[in-house]
Amino acid sequence: MFSRDGFLRGARRAFPLALSGAPFGLVLGVLAGRAGLTVWELLAMSALVFAGSSQLVAISMWANPVPVVAIVATTLLVNLRHVLMGLTLRPWYEKLPAPLGFGSYFFMTDESWALTTIETRRQTFDAGFLLGAGLIDFVLWIASTTIGRITGAAIPDPSSWGLDFAFVSAFLALLVSLSRGKQARTIVPWGTAAVVAVAAHALLPGNWYVLLGAVAGALAGVALRRAYA
Repeated sequence: MFSRDGFLRGARRAFPLALSGAPFGLVLGVLAGRAGLTVWELLAMSALVFAGSSQLVAISMWANPVPVVAIVATTLLVNLRHVLMGLTLRPWYEKLPAPLGFGSYFFMTDESWALTTIETRRQTFDAGFLLGAGLIDFVLWIASTTIGRITGAAIPDPSSWGLDFAFVSAFLALLVSLSRGKQARTIVPWGTAAVVAVAAHALLPGNWYVLLGAVAGALAGVALRRAYA
């Protein structure tokens, strides 16, 4: 089922999370200006890439000439977790017409995926939820990054107000919502992912910890499911 009600419910649920990401977007806009990106270039990046961590990595690597291959390879690594995220939602979205299914997936972010995963537990799951959640996130992300680029140095440092923690606290709230209680099926995969990610961050350069943590947690979850089957 894909309905207007599901779309609107997704937008309402995602709005607070999208707001929590606004300080991050403002900072990204300021950094983009310092890297030499114009307003229109940043606007195109936010609309086409639509991935905060990848955009931050790309801007941190920006130079003249632009190291295209290095940026593409690094951002691809950072975003590979979306492959795993997409697979978890496939049973619900593979039944949709291709334009609608793939169109919804374009707006999938960490936040909209987490909210949609929680929503799938409803007996009457509505596939419009992901599009609604992702679209509101998309609009506010573009707005915040663009405002950050236009205002530049006039924006006070968000970290001085503690606003940089808003994004982290929002993810912690999502993590609690995804929990199914003190069960091995929840604790073991999360613990495995955390340990592997922290170890990889300490031992390996770059952003390998993102992918390795996700893969380790997924494999632990698969192993547990087979054990309990």
